[in-house]
Amino acid sequence: MRKEQNAKGWNEIKTNDSWAIFKIMGEFVSGYEKLSKIGPCVSIFGSARTKPDHKYYKLTEEVATRIVEHGYGVITGGGPGIMEAGNKGAHIAGGTSVGLNIELPFEQHDNPYIDSDKSLDFDYFFVRKVMFVKYSQGFVVMPGGFGTLDELFEAMTLIQTNKIEKFPIILVGTDFWGGLIDWVKSTLINEKNISATDLDLIHLVDTADEVISILDGFYKEYGLSPNF
Repeated sequence: MRKEQNAKGWNEIKTNDSWAIFKIMGEFVSGYEKLSKIGPCVSIFGSARTKPDHKYYKLTEEVATRIVEHGYGVITGGGPGIMEAGNKGAHIAGGTSVGLNIELPFEQHDNPYIDSDKSLDFDYFFVRKVMFVKYSQGFVVMPGGFGTLDELFEAMTLIQTNKIEKFPIILVGTDFWGGLIDWVKSTLINEKNISATDLDLIHLVDTADEVISILDGFYKEYGLSPNF
């Protein structure tokens, strides 16, 4: 009896997995169709928990506004906190403001600064991450949590392994990110788990001016295009 119950449960899981493929395909198709029309954008990542009176929220607004003024749109995860600040800065500056939203417990909801025709909802993190990478001309990484670290290291891995084209990855906030960079140098590089040149993939800055300087400097040398 137990064997029959286990077999039935396993078969049901396999069936559900097979049908999930169509939902996954639908998210890819919808994402590709909408985002292929938005033009060059920069993704901004950071904590959903950052409040509007926090210095990093205000700095994100400034960074997003400057990004728009220099001809790029802004893509965020569509939620509150740093994501809201990024969309707000782009919206106020009259630029493209994209939100790739995903439902999460306790903290995720659409923010009001996303262009009405550029708000996408995802059920699958991995589909959403593909959209961030494919249609971004750069990553601006503000202070955040596990999700922010996930996006950061995924992008670094894809560039390091030549799976996507190189683009700027900019960490904003030396006080926040400095310890991580020190650990990478003292542990990962010293243990030869990565090459010293892998750190060339990222930039550590504190101001909006520095962010823009890196983006503009990079694209004076390289062309704008989807990343794969």
